[in-house]
Amino acid sequence: MMNRLFGKPKHEGNALQTLDKLNETLEMLEKKEKVLLKKAGQEVVALIFRQVDKDCEFLEQERIMDYSLLVGIHFREASVAGELIPSGARTPIGEFEDETAPRLSRVDVDQLLSDPTRWASIRLGGNMPARAERTMRRSDCEFQLVGEPTGEYYEVVMIFGIIDILQDYDISKKLEHAYKSIQYDPTSISAVDPRLYSRRFRDFIFKVFSEDD
Repeated sequence: MMNRLFGKPKHEGNALQTLDKLNETLEMLEKKEKVLLKKAGQEVVALIFRQVDKDCEFLEQERIMDYSLLVGIHFREASVAGELIPSGARTPIGEFEDETAPRLSRVDVDQLLSDPTRWASIRLGGNMPARAERTMRRSDCEFQLVGEPTGEYYEVVMIFGIIDILQDYDISKKLEHAYKSIQYDPTSISAVDPRLYSRRFRDFIFKVFSEDD
């Protein structure tokens, strides 16, 4: 009754104003973090593209072809029985937690994101947290390449590298190209000139790592 007549007490009004300002500040920080994460992610993808370009140019000059990109995913947490532990799940006593990749505090991540000059040093799962989502293939779909997302995430360390870099475009590969070109599209087979292979490899990598809208 007194509140309706004379309004809220002064200290209660100040507390509400403080909470409103705090909520506004938190929302602003969350938006800023999303923007920084997006920019940092774009920089990581750009770094991958530049490195792939350099590696492909070198392999092309050395007349190397038939190489591949290896993506290694190391799961940071697993049980003694080898079962993976989802991100955010409490690790029971006796479970194994990878100690080779130290945990990062929120302060460390914020400092890294706030300094664009350090984005080139980002290592997914190393100095920047990385997660992989588990997918499940449908039992009634034999040709399903990518499973359905489950919403279950795992803390991972990601490693990228080009492998199988010892095959040069020698006479045997030229003969293989000539023979397979009779049966298939010459640009679709693996045994092709290093220049074509390099261009096709880069186009595929750039498509795979394109930003998800």
